[in-house]
Amino acid sequence: MSQLDNCPNCGEIYVKNAFREVCEACYKEEEVQYQTVYKYIRQRDNRMASLDQVVENTGVAESLILKFIRKGRIQLTQFPNLGYPCDRCGRMIREDKLCIGCKKDIQGQLSQLDREEERQRVIRSEGRTYHAIDKKFL
Repeated sequence: MSQLDNCPNCGEIYVKNAFREVCEACYKEEEVQYQTVYKYIRQRDNRMASLDQVVENTGVAESLILKFIRKGRIQLTQFPNLGYPCDRCGRMIREDKLCIGCKKDIQGQLSQLDREEERQRVIRSEGRTYHAIDKKFL
């Protein structure tokens, strides 16, 4: 669904849609920068370059390179030293949105929550409750 929005880069009003997050002028500039990055990393000598090296040697902002990676325009399988930060802790990763450590932590928290919910369900199902007002068991 299209809607009017201000370009996050230049502030110009444009029609935002599912395919474009910036105005036409900024989109064209991003395309030029994408071509610069892609030409650089496609060279045999630069395939092992890290994200910092790509930023330094192309002059393209790190955030824009990360955007290209997240959108799938730069495939990390061909470039072993490139990655993007975990959405939770910021550690560099190459797939998904979370690193293995954050996934394990979240899974542990979920299993702990499940155990607590099960414990609460068992307590409720026993049907015995102590009421402090009446000081007796029901």
